[in-house]
Amino acid sequence: MKILITGAAGFIGSHMAEYLALKDYDVYGIDNLSNYYDVNLKQHNVESIADAGVKFIKADLRFPEQYQDLGRDFDFIIHFAAQPGLSKDSTFQSYVDNNVLVTYQLIQFAKHQKQLKHFFNISTSSVYGKYATVSENVAPQPISTYGITKLAAEQMVLSESRQQNIKASSLRLYSVFGPRERPDKLFTKLIECALNDKKFPLYEGSLKHQRSYTYVGDIVKGIYNALKVHNALDGEIINLGHFEKHSTQEGVLNVEKILKKHIQIKNLPPRSGDQQETQAIIDKAKLLLNYQPKTSFREGIKQQIEWYKSQNKIMV
Repeated sequence: MKILITGAAGFIGSHMAEYLALKDYDVYGIDNLSNYYDVNLKQHNVESIADAGVKFIKADLRFPEQYQDLGRDFDFIIHFAAQPGLSKDSTFQSYVDNNVLVTYQLIQFAKHQKQLKHFFNISTSSVYGKYATVSENVAPQPISTYGITKLAAEQMVLSESRQQNIKASSLRLYSVFGPRERPDKLFTKLIECALNDKKFPLYEGSLKHQRSYTYVGDIVKGIYNALKVHNALDGEIINLGHFEKHSTQEGVLNVEKILKKHIQIKNLPPRSGDQQETQAIIDKAKLLLNYQPKTSFREGIKQQIEWYKSQNKIMV
């Protein structure tokens, strides 16, 4: 089976590409290696997936001419590439270009893949809005530009399914963490601050925020299960996350306990677009994908700490 994975140099995309390559799928990974965060980290991910057998292509999916180097005859497309998060440095246009325009261009490419079996759009719990504690049947109410543009991308993909142009589904992921997590994300930042005696930037009110933190390995296995049962998934939207929820404060305390280090806090004003609570309702994923996240919150943090130490050669 020939699989195209977009955003393959990123956090989750690299894990997915590596996992499938090691299972002997013919995996092509594409990424534009943007400077949203340190490109050296992405290059390291590229080296890891190449070692596993992934064929990597650097290209910018916003531009139609760059699709010429991707080849043809893909059986599956898994679309991770996006402008992520709530960074104040990300412009409105960057979200539109990288979440909406890229998805549109990728759909046009997909419709010319004669043997395409399924297009998996990777979405986010951010589409639900301030409280992502509901099933897939509830209408999304996004409150951030990120969530709005990811919902638009999702609906573009599903509209092609409704018109029977391609078979497609959308997987909404919940607060994924683990090795290779971006440096601006919660646990990588907490670990960095703890080990290097830096102050952790905490947005006002966020200590009480609750999330369905989900270990990246469980997400990868969930998507793999979706790949195996793709025939039953056309037009479906499916939540993928951990059924438990934990507060930011619990995250801080766990990192402190595991590392035996106190984390100092730098208080910041509240951040616009932040979700207050997420809790993944995964009944549908259990039914259709036999999905069952198994990695505990604490174990996932431990795995991420070990990865961070190995990458940064930190002795504690």
